[in-house]
Amino acid sequence: MANSTQTPRPATAGFAAATGQPAVEFRDISIAYGSFVAVRNFSLSIAKGSFVTLLGPSGCGKTTILRSIAGLVDVTTGQISIGGRRVDDVPIYKRNIGLVFQSYALFPHKNVFDNVAFGLKYHNVPKSEIARKVAQALDMVRLPGSEKKLPSQLSGGQQQRIALARAIVFEPEVLLLDEPLSALDANMREEMRVEIKKIQKATGITAIFVTHDQEEALSMSDQVVVMNAGAIEQIGTPAQVYDTPATAFVADFLGKANMLLGKVNGAQGTQATVMLDAGQTVTVDTPKPLTTGATITVVVRPQKLSVGAAARGNRLTGKVVSNSYLGGSAIYEVDIGGGVLLRANTQITGALASEGETVELGFDPAACVLLDERGVRITV
Repeated sequence: MANSTQTPRPATAGFAAATGQPAVEFRDISIAYGSFVAVRNFSLSIAKGSFVTLLGPSGCGKTTILRSIAGLVDVTTGQISIGGRRVDDVPIYKRNIGLVFQSYALFPHKNVFDNVAFGLKYHNVPKSEIARKVAQALDMVRLPGSEKKLPSQLSGGQQQRIALARAIVFEPEVLLLDEPLSALDANMREEMRVEIKKIQKATGITAIFVTHDQEEALSMSDQVVVMNAGAIEQIGTPAQVYDTPATAFVADFLGKANMLLGKVNGAQGTQATVMLDAGQTVTVDTPKPLTTGATITVVVRPQKLSVGAAARGNRLTGKVVSNSYLGGSAIYEVDIGGGVLLRANTQITGALASEGETVELGFDPAACVLLDERGVRITV
């Protein structure tokens, strides 16, 4: 796995295709607590109306970044702008942002109406407008007529919807969502993913979402910012960060890719042969000529590996260590030698291979990403 404090990072950019004033912009943000640097050199431009996810493991700095937008954390250096206005020295109540927390943060003694209406008084909304805006927000989250209920009378998913209604009722410039789905069960998480995305698109609000859950990030986002150890590892669309990881960290964190270490033992044009440390040889497509003897890592997603009679392209022989039946597909772990286990997620075309059985794994030479000895993707 790449260490972000040592591995040179590939160049990253925000929304290259975005035009006009960005909704949110970070300029070389660093946030330190004494000698501990939680966020370093963070720069990002977020387009209006987009859904951006900060993704990474616990302690990577993603929540710190979110809290800095809200004004709950002070930046040590750098600037934060919302709609072109610098806000890193502006109080939270003057930033025009909506907040949704993991814990919902509803007032237990207030009914739904008062919870949703709470922030409107800080935005100088006339009393005559408050009822209309609350009703509109409750319609948006599909809980009309719930105004008189207390939070204790609602399910977890309903409470999260009320928290979302409270955050959007005053039409904020930016909606901040701090792991809002982690307290829900699996079925409710999936439902709320769809709901949040629908509401974001319907309102056109700019949303910044924090999660450590890759499935949430890939399914909901226009752009994903993968973070590690307080810094950005990669920025891209869900397909870009998944299919073409920029570093070993991104490849491993997103989907637990198979990482095959080896040395180039022959290269010609846009192809090279690689002798894997596991003792087998594969052919790979290369974005540029490689030097014979160079150490590289061949990254192959589990979904790119075929098993048994379906194996095509490169063939790797190994023994099945485990299998998991998933209905129309199966996940295999296969030992190909040298203590290297490959994970294959493949469609079932025949009988399920059993544990201990010798099988062939296949993958196309074009179906991989190559990392150099620093753990950075090899590009043209």
